[in-house]
Amino acid sequence: MSENRTWLAKSAAAASIVTALFLIALKAWASVETGSTAMLGSLADSALDLIASIATFIGVWIAAQPADEDHRFGHGKAESLSAMFQVMLIALSAAGIGFRAVLQLAEGNRTSAAEEGIAVSTIAIVATLALLAWQNYVIRRTRSVAISADHVHYQSDLLLNLAVIAALALDQYAGWKQADPIFGLAIAAWLLWGAWRAASEAIDHLMDREWPEEKRQRFVELAAKHPELSNLHDLRTRTSGTHDFVQFHVDMPGDMTVEQAHDIIERVEADLMQHFPQMELLIHIDPEGHVDEPDNPLAEQDEFEKLEKGE
Repeated sequence: MSENRTWLAKSAAAASIVTALFLIALKAWASVETGSTAMLGSLADSALDLIASIATFIGVWIAAQPADEDHRFGHGKAESLSAMFQVMLIALSAAGIGFRAVLQLAEGNRTSAAEEGIAVSTIAIVATLALLAWQNYVIRRTRSVAISADHVHYQSDLLLNLAVIAALALDQYAGWKQADPIFGLAIAAWLLWGAWRAASEAIDHLMDREWPEEKRQRFVELAAKHPELSNLHDLRTRTSGTHDFVQFHVDMPGDMTVEQAHDIIERVEADLMQHFPQMELLIHIDPEGHVDEPDNPLAEQDEFEKLEKGE
């Protein structure tokens, strides 16, 4: 399962590199032919997509490396670092496109060769749609943060190409010469919004944010199906790359032997791992009646009790 997810993530990263190279060649020619700021912005975005896709491939490759003596929790956060690198590139691209658009508004330049530009953008849309479909498939099965950030890139590229078509058509056929730079500014704003969304997810992973409440609730519900467990508390969750990490405390009878407690926990772990196959689970046993330090802000109330109350 793990090897299959690694292969999927690598294939998506490689596909984005090939797509970026193809789009760069097309848009470089079209930028020269049309003189369009929107097309130039789209070219700049594709060039940065190539750099970002290479960073994604490296990040996915490093994240797939097994845990070692220096990184005992694995290398999953390499994906988040790769995503943050992409965010910086997206922001730089947006700034450059916005600056170019403002200059064109001031100078009042017109575009040319609209037919060639529209044809190139249409081809780019078809290629981008194919890549997005494969990335969607991979993201659903791997939850890769790096591929998700790359997916944002190419979603914006799809809108970029639609904006280029609209800008060229309005400029050449409707005589609205401000259309191209205005669309360029809109593209820059969209890129910044995409960068913000990608950065938020990557930062959540780097800061070990807790799972979303729905996922956390599902985990507690599955654990509650084991009557041997009592007073599940101090539940902590996080995600790193495609791996989840979970730990919690449970109460067990004080007169139970270590072997008996071990066998119960082994069965619980095996069941939970079936539902969360990419998870590392650590369960700490407390004797019944044990009270955690009252001053510990992380000492949560019984998760099973919260579940019964519907909290």
